[in-house]
Amino acid sequence: MTERGSPDPPDRNEVWPDTSEARATEPPVTPEPIPSAARPEPAAPPATKTGIAFSGLLAGAIVLIVLLVFILENTASVRISFFGASGHLPLGVALLLAAIGGALLTGIVGAARIVQLRRHVKRRPRRR
Repeated sequence: MTERGSPDPPDRNEVWPDTSEARATEPPVTPEPIPSAARPEPAAPPATKTGIAFSGLLAGAIVLIVLLVFILENTASVRISFFGASGHLPLGVALLLAAIGGALLTGIVGAARIVQLRRHVKRRPRRR
């Protein structure tokens, strides 16, 4: 009979000892989990002013492309009257001018509010 650690197969007449019962009673071996500290997480690149500016430029370019498509699709001429002044403009241009006017009005009111809040903060005594 060959030894148990021997790589040679048993002879045809010899049989390996049955170890299935011993294996069934042993608990299954589970690999130990790798601690999260041992696994380095890939670091995200830091946000920079240049990256933020680039994102803003891309968003602005997309908005301009959408506005251009809007103006090119709405070329029907319409009569516009404003405080006695009148004229004919393409519909897309007239709507774009109205949107720009609304944005400017909103910006003026917002700037006034910011100035008001800054004055309020400067006048208030500081607490320490």
